Amino acid sequence: MGTKYTLGIDVGSTTSKCIILKDGQEIISKSLVFVGAGTSGPERAIKEVLDNCGMKKEDMSFILATGYGRNSLDIADDQMSELSCHAKGAYYLFPEVHTVIDIGGQDMKVLQIDNGIMVNFQMNDKCAAGTGRFLDVMSRVLEVDVSQLGTVGATSTKRVAISSTCTVFAESEVISQLAQGSEVCDIINGVHHSIAARMSGLARRVGIRDQVVMTGGVAQNIGVIAALEEELGHKVYTSPLAQYAGALGAALFAWQKANRKSEAQKS
Repeated sequence: MGTKYTLGIDVGSTTSKCIILKDGQEIISKSLVFVGAGTSGPERAIKEVLDNCGMKKEDMSFILATGYGRNSLDIADDQMSELSCHAKGAYYLFPEVHTVIDIGGQDMKVLQIDNGIMVNFQMNDKCAAGTGRFLDVMSRVLEVDVSQLGTVGATSTKRVAISSTCTVFAESEVISQLAQGSEVCDIINGVHHSIAARMSGLARRVGIRDQVVMTGGVAQNIGVIAALEEELGHKVYTSPLAQYAGALGAALFAWQKANRKSEAQKS
């Protein structure tokens, strides 16, 4: 049949991710650019992932796009929902997964999975509270880099309650806590638990079953992971490839589609 290379592209609201797979199994290249839909991010991520392995678009057997900006890519042979792609990517990383929690730049979703197939989901894309954007806003107010929130929050000895479910009001709460002299680490701890409380409410509507896996960029935040474990009463697994789960799922679906295309051409 010959070697097949497939490219999965996940165009999110705040990041663009790409993965190239060899024969649906081996990841040979990946890229991540910190701008998403409506920017030069997708094109830059595609160029980077191809350059990394010295390949061209023409070397790809199939290209599949997913994510917030999936409809804007002319390079793709097809596109699929990010829900299906995140489920597929999470199953590749954790074959025992039954619950996937994904926190994106502007939405949060919980997927229920059986044998790698999504069977149910809940999603909140109407409000930025609890999303990556929410953490960006909080990090700016607290003057702590978003990548350091987990580490700084881990030094907290008490939790400052952040009760507002709206980003704007929560920002005001944080500013008020700072003015009252609350420790930054304790406020961050409160922010992480605020996100976890919102997410656990969403998860309980779907039903939580082990293994619980978290995908998306926020999965790199150890404070959010710890708060989620506390709220859910389950261990939350994550991977260094958590942010690439959507792109990985897209590349896996692309491989399936490339095989079907080959079979159709033979017959």
